[in-house]
Amino acid sequence: MTTQIEEKKKSGGIRDLGKMFGGGQSTGRQFGILGALVVIVLLFELLTGGKTLDPVNLINLVNQNAYVLVLAIGMVMVIIAGHIDLSVGSVAAVVGIIVAQAMTQWNLPWPLAIVLGLAVGAVIGAWQGWWVAYVGVPAFIVTLAGMLIFRGLNQLIGNANTIPVPDGFTFIGGGFLPEWGPNTGYNNSTLLLGIIIAVVIALLEVRTRRSQTKMGSDKAPLWVSVFKVVVLDAVVIYFTFLFAGGRVGTSFPVSGIILGVLIILYSFITRNTIFGRHIYAVGGNSHAAELSGVKIKRVNFYVMMNMSVLAALAGMIAVARSVSSGPQDGLGWELDAIAAVFIGGAAVSGGIGTVAGSIVGGLVIAVLNNGLQLLGVTSDWVQIIKGLVLLIAVGIDVYSHRRGGPSLIGRLLGGRGRRESAVDAAGAEQPAVLPTSDPAEESSRSLTS
Repeated sequence: MTTQIEEKKKSGGIRDLGKMFGGGQSTGRQFGILGALVVIVLLFELLTGGKTLDPVNLINLVNQNAYVLVLAIGMVMVIIAGHIDLSVGSVAAVVGIIVAQAMTQWNLPWPLAIVLGLAVGAVIGAWQGWWVAYVGVPAFIVTLAGMLIFRGLNQLIGNANTIPVPDGFTFIGGGFLPEWGPNTGYNNSTLLLGIIIAVVIALLEVRTRRSQTKMGSDKAPLWVSVFKVVVLDAVVIYFTFLFAGGRVGTSFPVSGIILGVLIILYSFITRNTIFGRHIYAVGGNSHAAELSGVKIKRVNFYVMMNMSVLAALAGMIAVARSVSSGPQDGLGWELDAIAAVFIGGAAVSGGIGTVAGSIVGGLVIAVLNNGLQLLGVTSDWVQIIKGLVLLIAVGIDVYSHRRGGPSLIGRLLGGRGRRESAVDAAGAEQPAVLPTSDPAEESSRSLTS
């Protein structure tokens, strides 16, 4: 009782702002990652003389990096489950060449070609998932072999040639929301999309507060919710006008719409479904999860299969954007996806990570690449800087956790106590149903009972 009174006395001001996005243990990490992204964007905006937030550059930024962010969505689930997938670039390449040939040589309509590409990705994922889940070969070895096999198949099927794709197919990688209605000086489809998102943000916050009131759970003060909605809607409206005010004939990219749908879908799967919680349980403690009734083999199988399906989609988006498929497709993609996940807060040992964090991590890499290119930095230095950013970001966080002090993310937030930092290290990114005492065992028991 005394502790509760003390907590109420401490609430208010900055502490209440910590409840803006739920106040959970994952909030600190996500605030820190997002804060780092904002700092990088503002830094390059100053260094490039305003080119970073130029509408044309933003549109290109989304188009150029959509495939990496799609891969990051699948990769975070693989890493949460305690695995790694080195084959995603090669899978994307072989699917791209198959789809390109299906349309140009077999005259397959492009919508059916997309279905074919997803089916090929599912077959490849089932193949690799079977080796990992049911044979017991480590995913690192299976996907390393897959990287070689499918890279070779890409060159074998395409004879190391570049194969063009029809115009209709390019819409998914290089298309934009259409123009309609009166001449407003902006793309009306993008304006409508921004308005819808802003309204949904407000409605979701109202719904959340009503649910918390009905359940009698603790909730942030009303002013915090209002501040949250105002800030988020202001950001949405600002970027809406940027994307809508680009060069005539352009608007928000179709690849960005596909990415947004995937973010919403997989965020729901990982946070609000039994399968999603089982992924965290397997990655947190596979033995405890198995004893609690979680079907570990099935979880591992579907996680690997899902990764290959998303790799197939990423490959088709990239081929559609470049209007052709070639032998250089997919090179190094797996490294960018893995880097995005770890920068986004995932743990190397598994059990920790979020879709949102991985997307922000991917955006950090994308903005870093883009900003350095705008500054005229050569490709060799770009690679060096990216490697150092990844190493330093993860290394400092791990080092701080081992010493029991605030993590790098915690320092960005002004520092937190040793005890709170230790809790973050144990399970900061896991869903609320996973307590810090034994996340995998307790989560699995609650789900299977």
